[in-house]
Amino acid sequence: MAADILLILASVVIVSLISVVGVVTLSLRKDALAKVLMLLVALGAGTLIGGALFDLIPEALELGGNVALQYIAGGIVLFFVIERVIHAHHHHHITEDSQEAEHLRRPFAVLNLIGEAIHNFLDGTIIAASYLLGFELGVAATIAIIFHEIPQEIGDFGILVKGGFSVRKALQYNLLVALTAVVGALVVVFAAGLVEGLELFLISIAGGGFLYIALANLIPELHHERSTVKQVLQTIFLIVGIALLFVITTTFVE
Repeated sequence: MAADILLILASVVIVSLISVVGVVTLSLRKDALAKVLMLLVALGAGTLIGGALFDLIPEALELGGNVALQYIAGGIVLFFVIERVIHAHHHHHITEDSQEAEHLRRPFAVLNLIGEAIHNFLDGTIIAASYLLGFELGVAATIAIIFHEIPQEIGDFGILVKGGFSVRKALQYNLLVALTAVVGALVVVFAAGLVEGLELFLISIAGGGFLYIALANLIPELHHERSTVKQVLQTIFLIVGIALLFVITTTFVE
């Protein structure tokens, strides 16, 4: 059992470290980062939509049927309420003469961190459960999640920077949130089956939350662009994000 736990934790940590892929952006000058930032936001929106529609929501429907739809709707409402609370806190700390107002973190960035924390927690549970069923299945699940995470983490990095995080902070928070996968793995190893229906609830909430963030926050951000060329590029990156998750989930995720 100890060897299984070490193998599970090693796999989860490897997946979590994928979150530092955004480190390549550190080599970009600030002006270069500004040029590609909205493209990363478009990619992030696409991967959130793709992750919700091709991965989380189908899995939730398979587990819970119509009950999953209720949880998904609840996830959308939950993220709406969380955003309202964040907005209230955000405006409470802004004064008219505050020079830092422009640099305060925007609610959608915080929402994205919450959604990703739930999602990564679920990734950890999937890896752990797969290894407990068999070594080959565990390796396959780990590889599938790695391919799944690469485009999503790049998009998440862009979302956090757009939302007011510095490049360094965006990388730090991406890594911190990714480590919730370790928590998910440990829950499966030590407490699997103790809370009935927890997986269905979390998958549904994450799916609804991902749709809310992409459709209510990120896509409206893209509409602010006035350049036709940039609009076309953003649309391409949005489609690429959706397509990547479709290909990955249909190819690697059963």
